[in-house]
Amino acid sequence: MADLSCNFAGVKSPNPFWLASAPPTDKQYNVERAFEAGWGGVVWKTLGEAGPPVVNVSSRYGAVDYNGQRMVGLNNIELITDRPLEVNLQEITAVKKAWPDRAMVVSLMVPCEESAWKNILQQVEQTGCDAVELNFGCPHGMSERGMGSAVGQVPKYIQMVAEWCKTHTYLPVFVKLTPNITDVRFAARAAHAGGADAVSLINTINSIVSVDLDQMAPQPTVAGKGTHGGYCGPAVKPIAMHMVADIARDEQTRGMPISGIGGISNWRDAAEFIALNCGSVQVCTAAMRFGFAIIDEMTNGLSNWMDSKGYRTLDDFRGQAVPNVTDWQYLDMNYKTIASIDPGKCIECGLCYVTCEDTSHQAISKTKTADGKRIYTVIDDECVGCNLCNLVCPVPECISMVEVDNGLPYMNWTQHPNNPMSNT
Repeated sequence: MADLSCNFAGVKSPNPFWLASAPPTDKQYNVERAFEAGWGGVVWKTLGEAGPPVVNVSSRYGAVDYNGQRMVGLNNIELITDRPLEVNLQEITAVKKAWPDRAMVVSLMVPCEESAWKNILQQVEQTGCDAVELNFGCPHGMSERGMGSAVGQVPKYIQMVAEWCKTHTYLPVFVKLTPNITDVRFAARAAHAGGADAVSLINTINSIVSVDLDQMAPQPTVAGKGTHGGYCGPAVKPIAMHMVADIARDEQTRGMPISGIGGISNWRDAAEFIALNCGSVQVCTAAMRFGFAIIDEMTNGLSNWMDSKGYRTLDDFRGQAVPNVTDWQYLDMNYKTIASIDPGKCIECGLCYVTCEDTSHQAISKTKTADGKRIYTVIDDECVGCNLCNLVCPVPECISMVEVDNGLPYMNWTQHPNNPMSNT
């Protein structure tokens, strides 16, 4: 059996699946239910300063549904925990004592003042938690108060706060990065320069997911008004993986531990993030939709896949995809594929023909036999290998992309004669 145990920046857990800082990790009851179900760790919902509690609004969530699939994307306008700091600290202490083998990371967000960070770190240390995660990503509510993504969008602030925290705590310090930024590498470099032990990403993306056309207001709607919120769920996974890959292959942050977040809904999603060099993965939306029991599919699926590949530990495949992530200019322009349609699997829906004829390269012909059967055939000389027909085909493996040996050597854009900067 594969060994799913995880050691992320010194924080150990029985598996790499952690619940992200969010409503599922807001109280002892939820977290203990998660641990009973088998989750490897949690990032406790973001704590703030002691004093007047945070006030949330109602309602708080909006969603994108697509083609009958519920919650492809989830939007929230919820703030950090609205429970008293002392209550959260007591519950964190109790949970960590009862579940010493699980990762307990505490998310924090306070004003950009060294004294504020020092004060809350001293209190959090007393819980026995394993690490802290600095929430520099929340894009709504708290950012208007100079916290969350208001910090995460300014590299010098990231570095400054990370340095404060490394000065005032012995705990590992993780920095949670915002995707609401032009180039996430600058934020990651700042976290690294500030001494952070790891980064986690992505936090939610600024969004308005829908407009109620009766109230003429964004959803979720609060007394007839709406605002932008944080977008998460399966729809953000491609954005998250791009940003993770950028950090994983950046010379200035290469080797820095990464906790992957963003649309992770099953074991395969997790494996993809780990292949891009993530040491742990954090889940939120999938748990909020299906409940904590999804951990069984995640752990069993990942373990079975690792067994089938001969991977004994997570490190055996962690980061293996990173060397194959490159810039467009280095792709082989002489590499050639064309589509191939298996007539035995074709259900004659015609989607491949329609999309290629209307929006691509008119590389599929349509004929009809005497008995009315429709035959779709790829016109090899017209096919550019764009892959659209394969993507729209509803039948698995009916259309495949076949490599063509054209006898041409590797040539990228930096070498191409049409490039004015080419050396060839």
